[in-house]
Amino acid sequence: MGKHTVHFVDTGESLACSDTDNLLRSMEKLGRKGIPVGCRNGGCGVCKVQVLGGSCERRVMSRAHVGIDEEAQGYALACRIIPTSDLSVKVIGKMGRAFASVHTNPSTGE
Repeated sequence: MGKHTVHFVDTGESLACSDTDNLLRSMEKLGRKGIPVGCRNGGCGVCKVQVLGGSCERRVMSRAHVGIDEEAQGYALACRIIPTSDLSVKVIGKMGRAFASVHTNPSTGE
């Protein structure tokens, strides 16, 4: 069993992801509130990300949430990809709020 590092460009954070776990499962281990988890099978689209670098195994996901053109640009559902190398990822959509707020001070907005 290998481990790969997933770097989130939104926050600068990194986490280890096993090559037997999907990305969403690893993201949940961050323990952050606000990581929405829907169906876990590629049908609801709440865990959309964009893979900016690295490689991953992509499993079947709903075309209603990730079109062919989007997939060609690196978009995927975190519940349906398994890293096969280190990844650089941007969090998209509903889950993006959980990552955008990490470095924001509520009193100053910075």
